[in-house]
Amino acid sequence: MAILSSRPSVALVKTRWRKKGERTLAERAGVIGANLWKVSLEIFKHMEKEGFRFGSDRLVTNVLTEFIAFGVQFVDRAVYGRLSEPDRATLIAEVVGHLATTMDNNQRDLFGPAEYGDYRKPFIGILNARFAAYAAFEYRDGEPDYACLRFFAAQVSDAMAEGDNKWVVEQMIDIDAPEMVRVIKKLVDQTVASTPVPGPGAAAPEA
Repeated sequence: MAILSSRPSVALVKTRWRKKGERTLAERAGVIGANLWKVSLEIFKHMEKEGFRFGSDRLVTNVLTEFIAFGVQFVDRAVYGRLSEPDRATLIAEVVGHLATTMDNNQRDLFGPAEYGDYRKPFIGILNARFAAYAAFEYRDGEPDYACLRFFAAQVSDAMAEGDNKWVVEQMIDIDAPEMVRVIKKLVDQTVASTPVPGPGAAAPEA
């Protein structure tokens, strides 16, 4: 497998509505969640195409979870200043809820019913742990710094430890993470108004 691969090409699914008028936070969150799921799947498919081997559906699920965690925390950063703090927290909670349902349905199809409860709670637990970690990193000009990308790449590499994780850190930092950032910035621009709203703080969903 080549150390550096071709760049992925990820297109957003529908982000505009036919009918005019203000959209609820839940509607916006549904579009954002659907697109984050698609982006994560496309990055996974690109890695497969470039020769990375994942080994099992369980490993794929773990990697997708890391992609989603990175994507959601980036959305949270990107909407800062565009929404009030209550609306920002609501939007991110709705996005996480949408993705948790999608992940739960996906894992039920792959692995059958969860042994205890469902697959939502552990998925949200991982996301909350990652959000706390990502909060320590800086963003410059609206983009994550190198330390943030390095952390993200390390999480993906750890998730792939039982598969093929050679060169995955380089793949994430140099190829796939920049594409995720580019697409998610576009997603936020198309779904969340750019009206500045003052107010510090951080939004973190609860399980």
